[in-house]
Amino acid sequence: MAAHPTLTVEQIRADVADVLGEDPQDIPVDENLVDYGLDSMRIMTLVERWRRDHGTTASFVDLAEKPAVEAWAALLGAVS
Repeated sequence: MAAHPTLTVEQIRADVADVLGEDPQDIPVDENLVDYGLDSMRIMTLVERWRRDHGTTASFVDLAEKPAVEAWAALLGAVS
């Protein structure tokens, strides 16, 4: 079985932008993503995507508690 590609901060931003229909450059790394339209359904979409594509183990609750790219990067073990 092939190893999952490493998740990066830029990939997190790109994936968040994708589910929000925004440009990745418009997604801040240090602000609450709920203020940008992120809701529970979109968080679940991201959780499932990152589990499938990157082998992450973070739960919906983990991500929902701190909905910011930089907090998620630390939680998900993303590299910069």
